[in-house]
Amino acid sequence: MFYVLPALLVLLVATYGYEYWAHRKRLAQIKIRIHVNGSRGKSSVTRLLSAGLRCGGIRTVGKTTGTMPRVILPDGRELPVYRPMGANIIEQVRVTAVAQNLGAEALVLECMALQPTFQWLCEGKLVRATHGVITNVRPDHLDVMGPDETAVAQALCGMVPRNGVLYSAEDKQRQPMTEACTDRSSRAVFIEPSSSPEAEDGVTDEEMAGFAYHEHRSNVALALRVCADLGVDRKAALEGMWNAQPDPGALTEHHIQFFGRSIMFLNGFAANDPVSTRSLWEEALTRYPDYPVRVALFNPRADRADRTQQLARAYASWTPADHLMLMGTGTYLFARTAMAAGVDNSSLGFLEGLRIEEVFERLVSLAKRPALVVGMGNVAGQGLELVQYFENRSGAPMLEQQAT
Repeated sequence: MFYVLPALLVLLVATYGYEYWAHRKRLAQIKIRIHVNGSRGKSSVTRLLSAGLRCGGIRTVGKTTGTMPRVILPDGRELPVYRPMGANIIEQVRVTAVAQNLGAEALVLECMALQPTFQWLCEGKLVRATHGVITNVRPDHLDVMGPDETAVAQALCGMVPRNGVLYSAEDKQRQPMTEACTDRSSRAVFIEPSSSPEAEDGVTDEEMAGFAYHEHRSNVALALRVCADLGVDRKAALEGMWNAQPDPGALTEHHIQFFGRSIMFLNGFAANDPVSTRSLWEEALTRYPDYPVRVALFNPRADRADRTQQLARAYASWTPADHLMLMGTGTYLFARTAMAAGVDNSSLGFLEGLRIEEVFERLVSLAKRPALVVGMGNVAGQGLELVQYFENRSGAPMLEQQAT
């Protein structure tokens, strides 16, 4: 027995040593490796980059980790990521093998890690990017990366590549990124996504109008700058991005006429930090002034108590909704925190435990006049299901007859 254990240990080390050597060899055969991180917009930027590079003639494989994890093949087709035991950063190794087998010249990977140590491990051992992207820094996942935005920025910097380039549209927490780039002999490029065509990274209103869904200007500016630095023509990159399939968590609009009731539903469920979510809500009110009934629909998660309380406290300082509706799980914690922060409980409505068609009916019942419903907080669970429910009923001129 004393001889068996050392032999097994040697075999184990040799096996994993070979696997890591093989992975490093596969990485070396993919000349462009882009690692995408940030608080908001990681999945969108991964998709934009994959599409832009692909349309620019660079054989590209992309992989998102967001709402519905997908591998994006060089021809634009998508495959679901198989996770028999849940999400694990080791799946980046499997995707790298797929990309190398497909002859990819570029690999665009959305960062999977939250823990600062795992962020460093994911980049330093599994991705070894030539180009890094940090979309932005928001006060999200403070229980893991907090206690504040500076700490979040420092945590995200765990994936800054060595001897590469880091791109970011973050406008406040730049110092940690600059310091990390200096430490790792990389170059920092900060994007200024102005709408002015004279700006270096400006994305015009006309260019933004090419998207069939609501995309953030900063995401497009980031992706275009990376594509340009990799030799892709701007027009070709934009064509690819316009035609790319949006992430299921992307902000979409669905207008329905249901038995004489007009509802504009905005899928903003992917917004779940206080800064991004407030911006989404206030922009929606400005954009749709002709909808006098305003409904804030939150989909909290019981297993994300810290995020639930953050959003509930933040909501108390927003332009108030006529109706604050709570679906999903953890609704009691949201309501209790919001009321403690000064929210009027007469606006509260609870949808937890209802079937999706019942949630829909409750929302429709609020539209005695044209109603704006903005979904926020979390796309998982019933969030995505509700989006699909509205999407299936939007733009149908015979909806009232079909509904009978």
